[in-house]
Amino acid sequence: MGQQEKVSTSLAGAVSAGISASLAAVDAELDRRYPGDPGTRQPVHTVYVPGNVFGAGTIRSWGDQALAALDEHAGDADAFAAVLGLSDDLAEDVYRRVRAKLEREPVEDLRVDFEDGYAGRDEDHDAARAARLISEAYKSGTAAPYMGIRMKCMEAAVRDRGIRTTDIFLTGLVENGGLPDGLVLTLPKVTYPEQVSAFVRLLEAFEKAHGLDAGRLGFEIQIETSQSILAADGTAAVARMIDAAEGRATGLHYGTFDYSACLGVSAAYQASDHPAADHAKAIMQVAAAGTGVRVSDGSTNVLPVGSTEHVHEAWRLHYGLTRRALARAYYQGWDMHPGHIPTRYAAVFAFYREGFETAAKRLSAYANHAGGDVMDEPATAKALSSYLLRGIDCGALDTAEVDALTGLTRADLDHFSAPRRGDLTATAQ
Repeated sequence: MGQQEKVSTSLAGAVSAGISASLAAVDAELDRRYPGDPGTRQPVHTVYVPGNVFGAGTIRSWGDQALAALDEHAGDADAFAAVLGLSDDLAEDVYRRVRAKLEREPVEDLRVDFEDGYAGRDEDHDAARAARLISEAYKSGTAAPYMGIRMKCMEAAVRDRGIRTTDIFLTGLVENGGLPDGLVLTLPKVTYPEQVSAFVRLLEAFEKAHGLDAGRLGFEIQIETSQSILAADGTAAVARMIDAAEGRATGLHYGTFDYSACLGVSAAYQASDHPAADHAKAIMQVAAAGTGVRVSDGSTNVLPVGSTEHVHEAWRLHYGLTRRALARAYYQGWDMHPGHIPTRYAAVFAFYREGFETAAKRLSAYANHAGGDVMDEPATAKALSSYLLRGIDCGALDTAEVDALTGLTRADLDHFSAPRRGDLTATAQ
């Protein structure tokens, strides 16, 4: 061994202590505002079903309709691959996994809609019925992993109705066995942070009325107006909305058609890949980064119905938009019709299976300090492990094959994907 270097310093320990003391408030603010991703499963899509239509068999019906569409318009792996342009090495595996998913878990996230999609005449009873059916679904094991409602917004014309429906629904859940772990609420058409604050006060009041833990109820914020992106004073209103949620915001959902219309985009060009949509989602993404609030893309209104030719065109469109969103780190989107979910899962599964081996080998090399042809940093290890975990959660990847290729357990992947604050810097030193 060579001669050990002499280590000398010039500053007293009080200097470091003083600097740390001066930054204590900043440290606390970083922990409060940017806790990082919660590390829980994020659904790949959200399905909206009108409150007057939702029934006990809705989820199974969506799966059956999706399977029927596959049978009619793409009866085998080769036919499906030809429509979507899947490579030969992916075709059979993706098709098999899509069918298995539609049979096992056709819907990952379902929102019973009492806003734009609602056309019922008795909202009170429809909200109470939704609560009962969702409670029964969780008890029987037939629920989607995530379920809840989209109520009317906090604007004056419909505010009281939205508050009442929220109260009826949540009260029904409590009376039917309690709030399920997968409960999700969606607040639409938010324009001002004060509307978010008002919804927080509503949830606080409900928690106190039922003796629930403070903060038990979270919600998604739907971004559907230009004012939610850029406020009148030129600031990013969506960032202030996250703050106004006081830690309860779980997601930002982009509303393709309301937002496009708000900007004057003509109906023929209202789509999730319009430049206006890209701008809005980029602002949402930056505002949400590190906060634990997740971003969801919108939907396409081109439905895969009718002739096989039209279904194939709609499938290609939906598949392409979904792949585009995934590449931009929007890991969730809306599906408006049962015919959309075969291509939702095909796009998601192809995305994860295409990059699986490369991601697994890079993460394994990083974890074992084995080097390789790419020099990854801790932040990239976080992205690689998150990629593999998302693939496992949705069914694109199997735990066993990930374990075999990485040599890492689920707990190891969780550690890399959600390091504590400071771990990335400490590991890099």
